[in-house]
Amino acid sequence: MNAVTPLPMPLSGSRVNLRSSSGRGWNGFGAALLGISAGMHRIPAMPHHRVGVHVGPPVMARCMCEQRRYARVQAHGDADVIPAGLEGQWADESDCTILSIWISESFTRKTLEQLELKSGIAGIRPQLQMRDPRFQHLAWALQAELEAGDASDPLFAESLCTAMVVRLAGNGAGIATLEGRRRTLAPRTATSVIDFIESNLDQRLTLDELAALAQLSVPHFKVLFRETLGMPVHRYVVQRRVERAKALLLQGKLSTSQVALETGFSHQSHMAHWMNRLLGLTPREIAKDARQTLQLAGPTPASTANATHKEPLSR
Repeated sequence: MNAVTPLPMPLSGSRVNLRSSSGRGWNGFGAALLGISAGMHRIPAMPHHRVGVHVGPPVMARCMCEQRRYARVQAHGDADVIPAGLEGQWADESDCTILSIWISESFTRKTLEQLELKSGIAGIRPQLQMRDPRFQHLAWALQAELEAGDASDPLFAESLCTAMVVRLAGNGAGIATLEGRRRTLAPRTATSVIDFIESNLDQRLTLDELAALAQLSVPHFKVLFRETLGMPVHRYVVQRRVERAKALLLQGKLSTSQVALETGFSHQSHMAHWMNRLLGLTPREIAKDARQTLQLAGPTPASTANATHKEPLSR
């Protein structure tokens, strides 16, 4: 199977970038959906880790990596993990599609250091035709983000990539190291984090700054936040943004585009996507309901008083 970065000089086959995370605000990692033609491809050594996940019908593939040769049928969801500094060569017998994921060494190292794994455990190893249902679940979620017309908050993609690193490091051994620690955030810490989120909903939030506020590693913070609030960090942030956006729309003082900016959505359609997903309503429908409510309520006491006061002046 093919690994994950565009080739400068393919030997015979070609690659077409169908989707890319470029411009989505993802830092330290990225992804692309690649259309791969049948033929031979050489993957040069790169400074970042690469994961290629096969998408679609099975394809017979032959590869060489670390002086070892492999020949196998690559099925939907099978993944090749190529650590930084390694190169490989692949030959696909027919056209295929690859979800190509790259993760920087600094992002990986920071995550593994925060897991406090033993040196013999920590690290991303080369793996070919890896079949891991949990990793596949993360990969398909990332693919959905890639294919969505309206990008989610980068916080979601960051959470997915962090979980991928944890999964690749010893098949989830990192998660096990968290089980003996505190299982929820301390009340004061939870309040501090929630207050910070509420005060910065219009800003881009990152797992790093939220975890630092709680004085925890990112992996540990993610686990404790989910156990404390009953949902992942990114879902909580998006839900609060949607709730605030709805309140602002109901007030009727700001345009839809202004509401999107005030609540931290990248653009109006991004806000509409999440409102429809979480509330089953579009911003236009919410704003329309607000106008109808105001019309049914009639003039405000202040406007009535003004009208009464002005009436003698018109005679």
